[in-house]
Order: sequence, then C-alpha cells, then structure tokens
Amino acid sequence: MHNFNKAEFILSAPRVEQKPELILPEVIFVGKSNVGKSTLLNALVTRKSLAYTSSKPGFTKLLNYYRIDDSFYLVDAPGYGYSAKGKRDYVEFSAMMEGYFENNPQLKHVFMLVDSRHEPSSDDVTFLEYITHHQLPFTLVVTKVDKLNQSGVSAINKNIKSKFGFLPTNIIYVSSNSGENIAELRNIVVQAIK
Repeated sequence: MHNFNKAEFILSAPRVEQKPELILPEVIFVGKSNVGKSTLLNALVTRKSLAYTSSKPGFTKLLNYYRIDDSFYLVDAPGYGYSAKGKRDYVEFSAMMEGYFENNPQLKHVFMLVDSRHEPSSDDVTFLEYITHHQLPFTLVVTKVDKLNQSGVSAINKNIKSKFGFLPTNIIYVSSNSGENIAELRNIVVQAIK
C-alpha cells in the first residue's frame, strides 16, 4: 500500500553509481531551475520541508534520493538551464544526467516539469527530445496552475504544442499550493513503479 506517509531523505549523489545501496524502483523529477520540483515533492508526501526549497535558482546540485513507504525512491534532479558557474556546470550536469538515464535499470518513469507561467524553453525542448529518443516513459507535469482558468489551460497547451511540436498525451496540471491533482500524480507514480 502506497500512501506516501513514510518519506525519508536517504542521500545526495553526484553520479548514479553512488545511489543508495538498497535497490528499489525509482522515478525522477526533472525540469528547469525554479520550476517547483522540490516544492512538488514536498506536496506529494504532505510535508513542508522534506526537500529543501529555495527561491534562488540552481539550489539542487546533486541527485537527491527520497525513500517512500520503504518501497521506491523519488529522485529530485538538479534544475537545468541555469548556472551561476556557467558552462562548466552545464557539462557536469549533462554528464551526471546521461549517466543516470543510460545506466539505470531501476528507473521506471521520468516526470518532466514545466512552469505554466512561461513558454517551454529550448532546454525543455532538448530534454524532451532526449527522453523521447531514449524511449523513456514520461509524464509532462505542468506546475503552478492554481491561478489558471480553462482558457489559461488552452493557452498553455498551445505554447507546449508550438514549442515541442506536439502535445503529449501523458500530461497533468498540478498546483503544490492548492493541492490540485496531487492525488492523481501520486496515482501515476504508483502505477509507474508497479
């Protein structure tokens, strides 16, 4: 039974080879810096401070592993597209993420986050191309939708379609503040690790 009530931070790893010793299924949350990954993880486990959040972009630097209900890991990835250190950081990020995706039989699903308030960026496009090229199962998670009405949702969909060239069928609109669709997102996670 997965109720997301038992959630603990296990470790931060710069490379997939340094992941926790206990092998469990994994789902990863990836997106641009400040898209709301850590806040969303906290909403999923109904805790305010399991994952540390910061208003400063680029705070998460490593792969953070959280064990949920003693049965799987939620992995919080560093945000892409922002770096105080510039190019060197970007190269390190790329190497870390390629290693994670290409040498990881435990990975069951990728949750790619985009911010409802902005058009997807060229980094979002590149990342989506990467996961579709590698045929990784994914869900597009549109964050920060608490202030959106129906016409706002169609505007977002139009932006996504124009940037990505298609509108993914596996898409969910969530708000960590209002709790909108958080229970549905938990269900997708549970289905993914089965």
